[in-house]
Amino acid sequence: MAATVLRRYMRSYPWRSWVLGVGLGVLLTPTTSMAETLRLIDGDDTKAISVDQLRQQSNHQFDLFDPYQGESVTMRGMPFKDFLTRHFGRVPTTLSFTAWDGYQVTLDGWEDANWYLVTIEDDQPLTLRSRGPVRLVERDYANRDVNNLREFNNWIWMIRSIEAVGSS
Repeated sequence: MAATVLRRYMRSYPWRSWVLGVGLGVLLTPTTSMAETLRLIDGDDTKAISVDQLRQQSNHQFDLFDPYQGESVTMRGMPFKDFLTRHFGRVPTTLSFTAWDGYQVTLDGWEDANWYLVTIEDDQPLTLRSRGPVRLVERDYANRDVNNLREFNNWIWMIRSIEAVGSS
């Protein structure tokens, strides 16, 4: 019934369809612009870092085989351990990640220098459509099978926030 009333209302005043479209566009715009920040949470302290700033700091470029795409790509990012030290003042023992699609995971073991925070792939800034704007990958897989995606469950995409959990 509500849909019928809305259709009748929109037919009576055609310009309102345009207003509704513009309004929806405005409401959806913040999602895109908010995806341009990464939130870092450490206890009561929360700060937002611009993804553009992260891209400018992404000064390590390397080629690797992306098991999810099934092809070699060129990635640009920064050592995750250095990133953590710069922004948290330490490498927290455990981190909780939240992605833009609502996925949440808590993992530990971030002292490994293989982890990279990536913002650019094949010279293109990562976006939500390309599993960005921030992604966490490993440069060296050791002897894991790239055909077994379960061995790469700790690669995290579309990172929205990183939270230090517990003490270091």
